[in-house]
Amino acid sequence: MGRPQPRLTLLRQNDTCRLIPSRFADMEDSVLAPLADSDDILRDLFELDNATNDRLRGESGLLPGIGMDELVFGLPNFRIVNAAFTYARPEGSRFNDGERGAWYCGFDTATSLAEVIFHKTVEYAEIDRFDDSVSYQCLLADFSASFHDLRGMAAYADCLDPGSYVASQALANALLDDGSMGVIYPSVRHPDGTCLACFRPALVGNVRKAQTYRLTWAASPHPAVEIL
Repeated sequence: MGRPQPRLTLLRQNDTCRLIPSRFADMEDSVLAPLADSDDILRDLFELDNATNDRLRGESGLLPGIGMDELVFGLPNFRIVNAAFTYARPEGSRFNDGERGAWYCGFDTATSLAEVIFHKTVEYAEIDRFDDSVSYQCLLADFSASFHDLRGMAAYADCLDPGSYVASQALANALLDDGSMGVIYPSVRHPDGTCLACFRPALVGNVRKAQTYRLTWAASPHPAVEIL
């Protein structure tokens, strides 16, 4: 990689926070059931849904970026965990490309809120309209594993570029190929905040729901935040 590999840190961190839109936290395997008038029609709709559902394709071993043997089953909220790794944005995120997702979380809720607010505000700025209200479910998870740690490492400042994921995705792919469990890094959007990008579904422990937050943009790029 042309520079020293990031150091490994044994992380024991409980109650990390990941925020996802509430509609995904409450969704079952398919939302098609109300559309079916009979079991036969429902079966056909499920087959159609499964053909285009990346989480289900991943759990069947049909995605190139992650194997079925890496996903988790039978645990509380396992579908939400698997979805984080099988639904990757086409352009990727800071420490993953478009073929494989990761479990992103903050060490505290304020950090996770700052990250989500930043990205949603960018979306609204692109259409020049700040008029929306979205609810997010906080998912708590516990971690106990060794992760590569970018905190205090000036050599990897380009991986924390606020405007580019090029260097960070390249690093993540190299680390993933070497068997890395994930990356601890300073939050780019919240001063003094810390984030984790976990590369392995099996390490996302004790996932449970916490508070639900409503973010409301009303003619301003600075949303109001309330706990529901």
